[in-house]
Amino acid sequence: MRKTTGRYSGYIRPFSYLLDLIIINILSLFLLPESIGLFYNVFISIAWVVIALNIGFYEVYRYTKAIEILGKILKQYVLFLVFSFAYIGYFSKYSEPSETVEYSTIAMTLVAVFKFAVFYFLKRFRVVFGGNFRRVIIVGQSKNVCQLQDFFAENPDYGYKLEKVFHFDQDESDESISACFKFALDKNIDEIYCSLSDLSNTQVNQFVDFTDNNLKLLKFLPDSKEIFSRNLVYDYYGYIPIISMRNIPLDTSFNMIVKRVFDIFFSLLIIVGVLSWLTPLLAILIKLESRGPVFFKQKRNGLNYKEFNCYKFRSMRPNEIADLEQVSKNDPRITKIGRFIRKTSIDELPQFFNVVLGDMSVVGPRPHMVSHTEMYARSVDKFMVRHFIKPGITGLAQTNGYRGEVETNYDIINRVKYDIFYVENWSLLLDIKIIYLTVYNAIKGDEKAY
Repeated sequence: MRKTTGRYSGYIRPFSYLLDLIIINILSLFLLPESIGLFYNVFISIAWVVIALNIGFYEVYRYTKAIEILGKILKQYVLFLVFSFAYIGYFSKYSEPSETVEYSTIAMTLVAVFKFAVFYFLKRFRVVFGGNFRRVIIVGQSKNVCQLQDFFAENPDYGYKLEKVFHFDQDESDESISACFKFALDKNIDEIYCSLSDLSNTQVNQFVDFTDNNLKLLKFLPDSKEIFSRNLVYDYYGYIPIISMRNIPLDTSFNMIVKRVFDIFFSLLIIVGVLSWLTPLLAILIKLESRGPVFFKQKRNGLNYKEFNCYKFRSMRPNEIADLEQVSKNDPRITKIGRFIRKTSIDELPQFFNVVLGDMSVVGPRPHMVSHTEMYARSVDKFMVRHFIKPGITGLAQTNGYRGEVETNYDIINRVKYDIFYVENWSLLLDIKIIYLTVYNAIKGDEKAY
């Protein structure tokens, strides 16, 4: 089972944010008078991030054209200049427009130089060292397939490594499709490009199911005569239109930052306000009833199927099958204090440390123990889709009656359906609603909390 999705670097975008903020703040100290005030630096830092998020300043991909980057730079420059003048005109007595323009122009020029330097360095890095690349295959035999094949061959700086082209059409047998799927698994393929004009609806669904269940990206080469009813995402590689099948709101920088800020703020609130005094109290009660550690640590699968240590207050006596068997109703392994903290969901509170560490979110698909994840990945359709985002302490499925023990296939199938809905329809308001329902259910008492 594959554990990553593509050869992405999660450090490039945060590095770009940090570098640009350092540039605009240091230059303001040298190019603007001291009388303008330190609060100006705070204001322009926030303004810079807000502007960038709204115009997609850091939404630069390997297939983005240089002219598009230049357009983003000009938009950022104009709006940053407007915000600078707005602050100076409203809060400060200082009024030297030429110095403000000079500062903004020099700052934006340096930002642009570094932005293009990183962009072209990555292109060179992909060609010379073969890094930051993605393995891809193409399925079909239309004219668009040949164009995309040539595009990948002629543009190694984009970082796409074409492993194979599968030339089969709607009349091909299931054996050919199975061979394609086997190749994708054996060669650790990251992305699959399919020509829609060469595939039947059944075959398209087969590719959708395969990529969902194996954590791979599926993209389509559209036929100009095709009409789509879904809200699909269009990109262009050169002049070749590409369609992405699944739109995940948390893939965008703005949404990721909003969710991460909310996660950290909410988690610190719980850690300081609740866990700071509850932990020593529970530690005494847990230790008095049974020997063993206060915290229970278990390997679970998170974002991109990566394993992490999930923390809970220990609610069971130490046993050898804790990582293999789920807790069931009236389970003899549960202690008296354990039964109470499980019923009230207090045992889950240490996972707020997992949130601060970045392994989890406050809200998201609940992570399963590794042995169960591997079992469900083989038996439950689209189970792997839930690993496109971070797992959560609570989730949409849990607030709709699908928490705790999986007693039947119906339970896990519906849990996955709720998880996929959450992945494709995330919003901060939905997170707040789920947190409210979780607290409400914990106070009211959930019959599946045992």
